[in-house]
Amino acid sequence: MRIFIVEDSRLARQELRTLLAAVPDADIIGEAAELAPAQEAIDALRPELLLLDVELPGATGFDLLDRLGHLPLVVFTTAYDQHALAAFERNALDYLLKPIDPVRLEVALAKARERLRPAPVAAAGLKGADDMVFLRDGERCWFVRLGDIAGFEACGNYAQAWFDGQRPLLARTLTALEEKLDPQLFFRASRSHLINLRWIQDIQPWSNDGYRVLLRDGHQVEVSRRQARLLREKLEL
Repeated sequence: MRIFIVEDSRLARQELRTLLAAVPDADIIGEAAELAPAQEAIDALRPELLLLDVELPGATGFDLLDRLGHLPLVVFTTAYDQHALAAFERNALDYLLKPIDPVRLEVALAKARERLRPAPVAAAGLKGADDMVFLRDGERCWFVRLGDIAGFEACGNYAQAWFDGQRPLLARTLTALEEKLDPQLFFRASRSHLINLRWIQDIQPWSNDGYRVLLRDGHQVEVSRRQARLLREKLEL
């Protein structure tokens, strides 16, 4: 994991180097204390993970992200908790408060490893997470990465897609969609729902030995007892 550190404090940079020295797959390829040299080095070295302080001399870590041509995964490291919401709105992997706790750092690195792991190749003819799909609802059209779709809901002979606050109706039945999608990505939770397994945020016991699944976009889907067993088989170690 190729890591670049942006931190204006020399002692804080040393602390991060010391913590990362105990991580076998952590390769620190560079560091910077200010915006301009950080931007130049990151675009040239193209790290996979950026450990980024929020407060930089005359700028912020958010300013740096706005200027980068190459945008790696980002974990913020800061002494201030008030920027956490803004950080996660920028799709930060994690937000670590100083002094950095080694356990919290390892959690952040584990998230980075998961994101950097190559996606499994979908079965022949099936569409996987990185496939782009064309969706149309009346006069409106979208070109969407399949992995960014949280799920589909049956609406008669149509199916409603859930992504980025959009809810287009597609002229396809849920069964027709299921036949085209990688079953390692989308799971038939019920007669009315196909859900993206990577979007599951929480699973709770529900009535009749079923589950209620909460997706990251806020949708809640009930899973029957039969489908709950299949879901466990997919997700259990």
